[in-house]
Amino acid sequence: MVDVIVAGAGPTGLMLAAELRLHGVRVVVLERDAEPTPVVRSLGMHVRSIEVMDQRGLLERFLEHGKRYPVGGGFFAAIEKPAPDRLDTAHPYVLGIPQTITDRLLYEHAVDVGVEVRRSCELVGLSQDEDGVTAELADGTRLRSRFLVGCDGGRSTVRKLLGVGFPGEPTRQEALLGEMKVGVPQETVAEVVAEVRKTEKWFGLGPMGGEGVYRVVVPADGVAEDRSVPPTLDEVKRQLRAYAGTDFGVHSAHWISRFGDGTRLAERYRTGRVLLAGDAAHIHPPVGGQGLNLGIQDAFNLGWKLAAEINGWAPEGLLDSYHTERHEVAADVLDGTRAQTLLMAAEPGPRSVRRLLSELMDFEDVKRHLIEKLVGIGIRYDFGEGHDLLGRRMRDLTLKQGRLYELTRTGRGLLLDPAGRLSVTGWADRVDHVVDTGEELAELDVPAALLRPDGYVAWVGEDQGELRGQLARWFGAAAG
Repeated sequence: MVDVIVAGAGPTGLMLAAELRLHGVRVVVLERDAEPTPVVRSLGMHVRSIEVMDQRGLLERFLEHGKRYPVGGGFFAAIEKPAPDRLDTAHPYVLGIPQTITDRLLYEHAVDVGVEVRRSCELVGLSQDEDGVTAELADGTRLRSRFLVGCDGGRSTVRKLLGVGFPGEPTRQEALLGEMKVGVPQETVAEVVAEVRKTEKWFGLGPMGGEGVYRVVVPADGVAEDRSVPPTLDEVKRQLRAYAGTDFGVHSAHWISRFGDGTRLAERYRTGRVLLAGDAAHIHPPVGGQGLNLGIQDAFNLGWKLAAEINGWAPEGLLDSYHTERHEVAADVLDGTRAQTLLMAAEPGPRSVRRLLSELMDFEDVKRHLIEKLVGIGIRYDFGEGHDLLGRRMRDLTLKQGRLYELTRTGRGLLLDPAGRLSVTGWADRVDHVVDTGEELAELDVPAALLRPDGYVAWVGEDQGELRGQLARWFGAAAG
C-alpha cells in the first residue's frame, strides 16, 4: 500500500508527485501511455509558474531550455500593447518552452526525489472506503493507497468513475495543430501570413527551430465525431488552402492533433479520498496559454495540504481548502478565456468591444490588472480582512540570509520576522523562523508575515497570540 496514487504523468501529476515526496509521502504515478507524447500543446510558462519553479530550485533547468519574452504585446486576446511599467515579480517575463521539454524536466525532477512512475498502466476502476482507495488497472491488478488524485486530462477516467459533474459549454469549434515541414521559403510564409492577417480569417504558421519545421494552427472543418482520432496531413492541407489560399507544401508531419473550444469546470475537486487536478478538473480554449500553468499551480496548492493530511498534522478543513481556493481560480480563468475568445471573433459586435478594450488598456492600471490575472500573480485567496498582502503570494525578496525563494525550497511554512520578537515554538517542525531586516522587506512595511508552504501570505501582524492562532489554523496543533 502506498500513500498516494497519482493518475497521469503530465505536468500536473508529476509536479504533484514531487511535491508529495518533498514531505516524505510514498507516491506512485500511473500513466496509460507507454511513451511520453510528442504533441506540444503548450509553448510557454507564465510568471507564477516560473516563480513556483524558483521556489523549488528548478528554474535554472527550465531557463537553459527556454527563451524569455517580455510580458506585453499581444498577450491578452492578441491586443498589442507594451508591457506594464513594472510587475510585482522578480521574473517579469514569459518563458517560451515546449511542453515536451517541460514534461521531461518535471519527470526527471520527480524521479530524482524518489517518485515511482509506471507506464503502460491504465486505471479502469476505483473504489474507496474509510481507510483508502483501491485502483483497478487494465491488466486486472489492483493497487491500494490512502488517497488517489486524478491528473488524467480533460477526458479524465477518474472524474467519470467518481460521477463528478463537468458542466460548461461543449466544443463548438475545433482547430488542427501540428508540427511539420514546409515546402516554400520562409519569406513566402511571412508574406502570406501578413496578407491573411489583414482579413477576418486566421491561422498560424511559425518556425519551431528545426530545419524547415513549422508549427501549424488552422481551423478545422467542423467538430470530429471521435476527437481521440488524430487528423491527417491531408486535412491540414485542405484547411490551409481554405484559409491561406495555399498549403505551403507542408509535408513530413512530426505530429498532428486537434483542440476545441470546450469550456468546463468540475463541480467538486474532492470526493472522499479521491481528488482532481489540472485538466481533469477544468478545460478551456488555449487562448492566453493558461492550461498547463493552471495545472502546475493546482499541484502546488494541493501537494502540501495532502501531505499534511497523510502525515497527521493537517488542521480540520485544510484539505477541503484545496477545492475552495482552486475552484474559484479556475472559474476566473475560464471566464477570462471565454472573454478572450469572444474578443478574437470576426463579427462586428466583438470587434467593437475589442476596440473599446484596446482603448481602456492604454490606462496602466487596466493593463496591469488584466496581465496579472493572466500570468497568475493577481490571485488573492480569501483569508478574511487584513493587510493588502493577506491571501496573496509573496514575491521573491532579497534578504540578508539570501533570496526568499531559496529559503522556501524545503516546502515548509516560513515566518518572516524582521524584529525577531516572535516565536514558532510548537510548530518548529513545520515552520521555519527567519529573522531578517533586508531592505526589500522593509519597503513592504510588514511587521511580520507568515507564509504557507506554497508562498501565500497567511498572516501579517506583530502579536504573538494572533500568530499562534494562525499557526494552528494552517499548520495544526502545536507539538508537545
